[in-house]
Amino acid sequence: MKLKAATALAAVLPFACAVPVAAQTTPTPEETNATTPAPDAGVASGAEATPSPTAGRGLEEIVVTATKRETNLQSTPIAISVVNNQALKDRHIQSLLDFGDGAVPGLRVATFEARQSALTIGIRGIVPLDANQPAREQGVGIYLDGVYLGRQHGLNASLFDVERIEVLKGPQGTLFGRNTEGGALSIVSKAPSGRFEGRVTGGVGNYGSRNGEVHLDLPEVAGFSVKLDGVIQHQDATTKNPLEDQTGFNYYTRKGVRAAVRWKPTDSITNDFSFDYARDSNSPFYSQLLNFNPNSCAAGPQAASSNCVLPGTAYTTLTGTVKPVLPGVVVEGNDRMSVADIGVPQQPSVDKTHGFTNILKWKLAREIELRSITAWRGVNVEQWDNSGGAHRVPVVAPGCTGTGCNFSRYSLAGLNQNQFSQELQAVGTISRFDYVAGLYYYNERVHDDAATPNSVAIRGYTTPGQTGGYQYVVLDPCTGSGGFGSIRSCRSTDRASRVRSRSYAAYGQVTWNATDEIHLTAGGRYTWDKKEGDLLTSRNVNYVLRPDVAAANGYQRLDESWHRFNPMVTLAYDVNSDVHVYAKYATGYRSGGASSRTSNYQAFDPEDVRSYEIGMKADFWDHRGRINLAGYIMDRDDSQVDISSIQTTTTGSFNNLVTINADGTTKIRGVEAELSLRPIDRLTLSGSYAYTYTRIPLVPITVTAGGIATTVLQRFYIVFTPRNAASGAIDYSLPMPMVGADTQLRFHIDGNYAQATQTFDQFGTKADSSFIVNARLSLADIAIGGGRSHVTASMWVRNLFNKQYVYRRDPSNSLPGSPTTSAITGSINNVLGDYGNFNAPRTFGGEVTVKF
Repeated sequence: MKLKAATALAAVLPFACAVPVAAQTTPTPEETNATTPAPDAGVASGAEATPSPTAGRGLEEIVVTATKRETNLQSTPIAISVVNNQALKDRHIQSLLDFGDGAVPGLRVATFEARQSALTIGIRGIVPLDANQPAREQGVGIYLDGVYLGRQHGLNASLFDVERIEVLKGPQGTLFGRNTEGGALSIVSKAPSGRFEGRVTGGVGNYGSRNGEVHLDLPEVAGFSVKLDGVIQHQDATTKNPLEDQTGFNYYTRKGVRAAVRWKPTDSITNDFSFDYARDSNSPFYSQLLNFNPNSCAAGPQAASSNCVLPGTAYTTLTGTVKPVLPGVVVEGNDRMSVADIGVPQQPSVDKTHGFTNILKWKLAREIELRSITAWRGVNVEQWDNSGGAHRVPVVAPGCTGTGCNFSRYSLAGLNQNQFSQELQAVGTISRFDYVAGLYYYNERVHDDAATPNSVAIRGYTTPGQTGGYQYVVLDPCTGSGGFGSIRSCRSTDRASRVRSRSYAAYGQVTWNATDEIHLTAGGRYTWDKKEGDLLTSRNVNYVLRPDVAAANGYQRLDESWHRFNPMVTLAYDVNSDVHVYAKYATGYRSGGASSRTSNYQAFDPEDVRSYEIGMKADFWDHRGRINLAGYIMDRDDSQVDISSIQTTTTGSFNNLVTINADGTTKIRGVEAELSLRPIDRLTLSGSYAYTYTRIPLVPITVTAGGIATTVLQRFYIVFTPRNAASGAIDYSLPMPMVGADTQLRFHIDGNYAQATQTFDQFGTKADSSFIVNARLSLADIAIGGGRSHVTASMWVRNLFNKQYVYRRDPSNSLPGSPTTSAITGSINNVLGDYGNFNAPRTFGGEVTVKF
């Protein structure tokens, strides 16, 4: 098997060389002089730029610490992409969601549902659809200054003063542990410099946007250095809500503060302590009705409606009626709507995150450095999502009566999470052996609840002397939805659960530098996970007070533990000082859990992945060119897949989602390439490309209803993973001596493409392909105050050509409902059409930065 994998990869790699691709962003001279924190202790950090021997002519050297020690990116046998501080500015990346345009082709970022309050993040085809539940884990590890973030909630908070963001591709199960099957994304903040200096930025833009930043470094006193950061970002809604005094869609206000203290009592001891707090108030993207009954569903034999087939079912008959759209409802699948068709209640979701981190490093000798990473973190979320309006179930029509006239499902949820982690590391070199050893402990407690009341109704009316008509009314927020509503004390709770997760791990990795050219690395990590969970409420039934109902629903509390040993072996060969090749075998796993969206709290098992990778990293053309190639084969066993449906009741409608483990082996194959060129001084061309093939084996789905059982082989898909994705950029700087000795005119433009891909793993329907262009023009480093301070003035634009595409398409509303009373009869009463979300419109603005 390994021989076949290597042969296949060797066959596809040569073709990647012909693809125009991008490489790591080249730091500017301004960034090269920035203070860089000490090597990050708990994260694969990257991109500390240092001048190469050809500085000024060639590409700069990039130093990374992906192996817990400083190494040259080009000689490090790991596929890594780095986005440095200047690249974040050039692309006007304010939060992780801005990576959704495809800046790093192998990294996929999208909203969960339409909501900015939680993000879906994937690398190399490992993309969980619904990690929004407390008892379910992510497949890509997210790290903030070396600390693992346990939830995908709150990830879209403002980025503080970021030194760099690194994307480690492929399983990182040995050094990083569970839930890093696809890789790891690391955010590294700038550390205190120990000098008095600072930076203030202010900006404005369209859609009422404004942003401000303050970064202040204080001089070192008695070995203590302090850095303070404050950030605020605001944007008005890009789709207006016609209902008076209600929030529009795609609005946000983000605020955050961070304080860092570095203590160096001796040359061999460094202690970094930091505190951060962020508050993100936001609203979801607007969910438009993209078409009407696209599958021509009609009552009668299923065979007569051949396209109207719900995956996983074997209906023979369709019953019910496809209702017409409501008066005033707009069907729009081509253009982004600037005003919603029907006004609905909508208030902002609020995410609050906080964290305390302490990193201690003690360099005892060249042979050993001891490190301790201690962290307490938490996130609180209050979610309000009414983006669907009249575009999703329940479907109503004029002439309805009573609660049958209620619609506009208001998705409400609360989440409270707290986590503690402790990691101990020993890093050093003995003779020809470089080693890393560590112990890890993680403890997390999460509580969540959710409700989905209806919020609007259609009512008939008559006017004396005139023809009657219909009007929309907002339901009472406490009793209007079948006696319940959206106010927290008035909700009919769909689900509530609490989960405690603990993880213990021991790991080690050793690199034997057999010769100056040959390097053999082997490592392993043993992990023991324990997860306990309770479903407290389901469908507004308190299971604690009604254990009889819980038992009748087949409920069993979650009390499971899993253990894994994840090995890794890498053979690297330095062809010469500029060309490096490697072959790597790595493993990873994602722990199991249970779905709180099911009444029985249905559990599922972990999934495991094995990866075979070969790569080449090369500098050429006197260091004016750099190309990095990687090809990989990943096999994933027991893939966690979801079967999702919306079920309606008199009190609202709820999402019924079952997570199962697919039998067999999921195949993921890919090629990645990055290229940077500096053909002339001050001009850098870069590009990157990712090809990803995925295939989940057919899964037998058995449905039993009405005493009848059916079994159907169903195809599942890996979401938000385009087969082809690419990104390219041009950066050019022009000296402006007539303005100032150090002043430059900088120009940046980038283009990002992604092929169409599925956004729900049980449906083959794809969203749209995308091509987004961003640009920035800056007059940088204008000296003021006798040269003691410098000003940079910039203009930026995201989505330059105002391209419109649906990034998330849900076809569940255009197909029959899930089986309820019969396994062979499906209802089309709630068939309406696909609904989905368009990308953000063109945004632009200007900002001024003063450095002192």
